[in-house]
Amino acid sequence: MAFVVAIDGPAASGKGAIATRLGVALGLPVLDTGLLYRAVGVALLAAEEDLTDEDAAARAARALKAHDLDDPVLRTDRAAEAASQVAVHPAVRAALIDFQRAFAGQDGGAILDGRDIGTVIIPAAPAKIFVTATPRVRAERRWRQLRETQPTLTYDDVLADILRRDARDSGRAAAPLRRASDAVLLDTTDLGIDVAFDVARCIVEAARG
Repeated sequence: MAFVVAIDGPAASGKGAIATRLGVALGLPVLDTGLLYRAVGVALLAAEEDLTDEDAAARAARALKAHDLDDPVLRTDRAAEAASQVAVHPAVRAALIDFQRAFAGQDGGAILDGRDIGTVIIPAAPAKIFVTATPRVRAERRWRQLRETQPTLTYDDVLADILRRDARDSGRAAAPLRRASDAVLLDTTDLGIDVAFDVARCIVEAARG
């Protein structure tokens, strides 16, 4: 199979930044699979559909196109919350599997980051990393990212959101967030992004070698 790097982990663990840097360093395309679920959630919100309506969510997932992932709205907190809600639907996850596997199957390989890449989407990926950090550290990172654009947002608000999303992602019946048995654990609690990236690159290079 193509050389695929599967990077999983909870929100604000640093997996997205690591995936992006690895893509540049290795010359591989990168897919933030969370954007797929955000796009589905945003599509439902735009159509004033209920996020708990699995049939409507599955239809939106099947209609998704690659260019939909370029919408800047997908980077908002509202999109993130909507994504976490639609991601619990098994029909949505099933509809998006082919999209992700096609991306992973590109000549030369690819990097995918998400919640279930190493366990469900590409379980045979040659390189797997599970990136994590404590909820409080992740909440601090996210709060620092958002406070300039959302000055009324408090750290406690962000921590509560992180804990809520963790519980939902880990507790869902369909493809819950968990570390694959053969994934290398990368705890970024006490690591800056430069060090975390260096560790991740060593993990990938070892797998590639």
